[in-house]
Amino acid sequence: MGKSGSLACVGLGMTLGAHLGPRARTTIEQADVVFVAVSDPLVELWVREMNPDVRSLQPYYQAGKPRTETYRQMVAAMLAEVRLGRQVCGAFYGHPGVFALAPHKAIEMARAEGFPAHMEPGVSAEDCLYADLGIDPGRYGCQHYEASQVMFYRRRLDTSAYLVLWQAGIAGDRSFGRFATPAPYRQLLADLLAKDYPLDHPCTIYEAATLPIRSPRREVIALGRLAEAKLTAQSTLVLPPASRLVPDADMLARLDALEAGLSAATHATTTEGE
Repeated sequence: MGKSGSLACVGLGMTLGAHLGPRARTTIEQADVVFVAVSDPLVELWVREMNPDVRSLQPYYQAGKPRTETYRQMVAAMLAEVRLGRQVCGAFYGHPGVFALAPHKAIEMARAEGFPAHMEPGVSAEDCLYADLGIDPGRYGCQHYEASQVMFYRRRLDTSAYLVLWQAGIAGDRSFGRFATPAPYRQLLADLLAKDYPLDHPCTIYEAATLPIRSPRREVIALGRLAEAKLTAQSTLVLPPASRLVPDADMLARLDALEAGLSAATHATTTEGE
């Protein structure tokens, strides 16, 4: 009887050769077949050095083709090999679970069919963003949204926290088939953000470095100039807080009362024990 098939989706990290973890590397090296979803041919060549059977998922992307169909085909390609009893690895840019529908769906389907399937994390664009922009998400808080999602749905933005908008270069695309949207779409996004932020509020256009010889993109513009900015599908918008944190006087008073009660109870217990 042949060996049972399995699926592992791993993260390659953002920077070529610098972010791959040992568990992910071992998974790639020991797999029967490796599917890679990377747009940079250098990254694909690097993965090919670790395994003789590497197959690119990039050809499934085509201009005008809905990304939902592309992801369905990617999942089908990986699951077909799993069903043949092969140890399959899907290798994806950054973290395989961040802005990557195909790995989640493939793992879900493999498990539903009784095959072992798991995900190995990788260094994501978010991890790089915190390091490259010097942001501590615990200082003011950090809210993350896909740019189009903010446009399609009513979201409550907290201007006292950082705002991070992913995939800003395709903001407003409802076809799920574009690789970029033109300036009028970005103007609509700017108009929406201007309800909560002043037009002169700084926006950082961020793109993580994918090669060791390159530097990350960190371009600061005013919100009012967003429509004229050059953005790609890899561009992320980062807006710093526009307002101060407002203390919650009621909650602070309740905490004071709670701490006073606990202190009194502790003192009484200590006194009784003397």
